Amino acid sequence: MLFSSVVTPNLNEARHIVAIGGGHGLGRVMSALSFMRSRLTGIVTTTDNGGSTGRIRSQFGGIAWGDLRNCLNQIITTPTTASELFEYRFDGEGDLAGHNLGNLMLKALENIKVRPLDAVNLIRELLHVEPFIIPMSEKPAHLAAQLNSGEMIIGEVSIDNLADIPQQLSLEPAVAATPEVVTAINRADIILFGPGSFLTSIMPPLLLSEVRAALAQSSAIKIFIDNLGVEHSPSAQLNLENRVAWVNNYIGKPIIDGVITDVNTVLSTDFKQQYCVLERRLNADDVSYRHDRALLSHALEDVIDEVKIRQKRFA
Repeated sequence: MLFSSVVTPNLNEARHIVAIGGGHGLGRVMSALSFMRSRLTGIVTTTDNGGSTGRIRSQFGGIAWGDLRNCLNQIITTPTTASELFEYRFDGEGDLAGHNLGNLMLKALENIKVRPLDAVNLIRELLHVEPFIIPMSEKPAHLAAQLNSGEMIIGEVSIDNLADIPQQLSLEPAVAATPEVVTAINRADIILFGPGSFLTSIMPPLLLSEVRAALAQSSAIKIFIDNLGVEHSPSAQLNLENRVAWVNNYIGKPIIDGVITDVNTVLSTDFKQQYCVLERRLNADDVSYRHDRALLSHALEDVIDEVKIRQKRFA
């Protein structure tokens, strides 16, 4: 689908913006801010084990490529034969049925010992994508959840099917962040979290010790973008205030400055006093549970304005 980015002053004047997450949510943010070009970086979750990605990982190992592919494709403003090929999904009932060609291309590059970030950059060049896309880690890992009973559950699909919120999340095995992830966070003056599946898209990068340390030390304005639809997973039991608290708790200190959410979100007075909260209708006309790119860009502009005003007031 064709769309036009909306250039807004606060965002366009930023030296560098980092967006953290995965899946359709991060891709939507990246496409809304694509006017930032090389001043925009997406840090992408690589722990998915469902769909085509899960089948590839189960058979051949490696990191999850699906969210990286999704983000690359959503940034493209003008579809080309190359982009259609990259997003092509096989149908039918054979071994290739359901597989996305982009996932297979990225996995093939990984198999011939191309560094995962270099593989992404090769595809970026092929598709003429200027914003940077960085896998959160270049080492294979799965999302793990510890239940209240003490039992450990491994894999995003299993965690999404849980009845209750897990007590704690971790990566299995523990892996290092891609070095360029830390570099991007360190140079960012705006950092965005979400929207997307909270436990399985937004949280995994925050489980990397290098990412937590970089976020804790960063002076960037940090904005949490809430979902427009209700998640079909245990995350649905967490309201917006709970989600922000989870982010802050895993970092070890309050880092969120502002929040963007829907007009119908119920929030406490204390929460509204603690954070710059922007409540606005942001639904896309075609898919109501996804953010309209132009509306999201303007909302980010406005909430960043409010954060800057508050920071000056309390300086």
